[in-house]
Amino acid sequence: MSQTKLTAQQTATTSSTRRWLTWLPPVLLIVAAVLLIASIPLPYWGLVLEAPQYPEGLEVRVFVNEMTGDDDPQIDEVQEITGLNHYIGMKPLAEAATFERSIAIPGVIAMVIALGIVAFVRRRWVWLLALPAAVFPLVFLGDLAYWLNDYGQNLDPYAPLSSAIHPFTPTIIGEGIIGQFKTVAYVNTGWYLAVAAAVLVIVALLIRRVGGRATAGE
Repeated sequence: MSQTKLTAQQTATTSSTRRWLTWLPPVLLIVAAVLLIASIPLPYWGLVLEAPQYPEGLEVRVFVNEMTGDDDPQIDEVQEITGLNHYIGMKPLAEAATFERSIAIPGVIAMVIALGIVAFVRRRWVWLLALPAAVFPLVFLGDLAYWLNDYGQNLDPYAPLSSAIHPFTPTIIGEGIIGQFKTVAYVNTGWYLAVAAAVLVIVALLIRRVGGRATAGE
């Protein structure tokens, strides 16, 4: 093969690679934005309380902006668990993370818009706008852990069963025991979508960084 043909092939390969490095990050960022939007109506976290008097368990599902029970129309499980928590001195569930829930949907929409800007605007520091989406799943779990700890550690000492239950930190993922109740906590579909979005954002930023270095080195 002549040197001219070899050089032409190398040039074509470099050009193809450059195109991928240019177009792949925006595609990944847009997919990440779609995943974040899709996560809004889905639960991020759940907790099931199991006890003999509740053979099917009581379930709380936590969304970015609200808490609900399962789909059983015969019982309001959030209110039922709040009633049980009253006996051990725990605050009502509805009082938890009221500020976070009030800004959650506007916050997710803002992250989606920011990803759109990062996808199509090539400025030096614009990638910083993608960082909230990249850390959002961890922020959600961190805030959830804060409220679980706050509720478990600040029990009303004058509650009916205060002498039987000492302050505790509920399990954020996995099994736990609270009095006669067994709890099973788990992350749910919405959170996994947010994690997938975060991974795509990080990959897109890394690819863009590699592409920028490659272009600078030519």
